[in-house]
Amino acid sequence: QVQLVESGGGLVQAGGSLRLSCAASGRTFSIYTVGWFRQAPGKERDFLAAISWSFGSTLYADSVKGRFTISRDNAKNTVYLQMNSLKPEDTAVYYCAARRARGITGELYDYWGQGTQVTVSS
Repeated sequence: QVQLVESGGGLVQAGGSLRLSCAASGRTFSIYTVGWFRQAPGKERDFLAAISWSFGSTLYADSVKGRFTISRDNAKNTVYLQMNSLKPEDTAVYYCAARRARGITGELYDYWGQGTQVTVSS
């Protein structure tokens, strides 16, 4: 099993920045990819970004490309999501997830964190 804990959410004004963290524990050697997702009230969960746990390759959704950056610190078993130029429409619960199978993708993740709330005020 892999446990994931997100942190770093909060309230920020439009145009501001936040950095989310996703700390992994347990059988982290089984992780191939870590991804970030978000879900706004009344909407489906959307894929944002993913990173290869070992190689650092990344994938971004078009909606956040150029504003959000995913990175990882293997020594700390932590993946980050740096979010810049935040907009009110970025308000959502943000989740990190881990995938065991090969491939950097927004689908078929095995483990999920509990989520962290991000609220962007106008």
